[in-house]
Amino acid sequence: MSSGERPLQEVVFLTVAEVASVMRVSKMTVYRLVHSGELPAIRVGRSFRVPEQAVHDYLKESYVHLESA
Repeated sequence: MSSGERPLQEVVFLTVAEVASVMRVSKMTVYRLVHSGELPAIRVGRSFRVPEQAVHDYLKESYVHLESA
């Protein structure tokens, strides 16, 4: 395990619906992010689970700073 990684039993996984709710987007948008590789996820049966930290990291990286004119 590299530095910064949490033990698997401590990782909180979210459903696609929960991610959509946190991000305030549609479930289809979350599926697109997962399928494009922008949002890491694991497949459990026919559904996906997204690590909660991955959602926070994605939102942090996507933050847009607008400069005033």
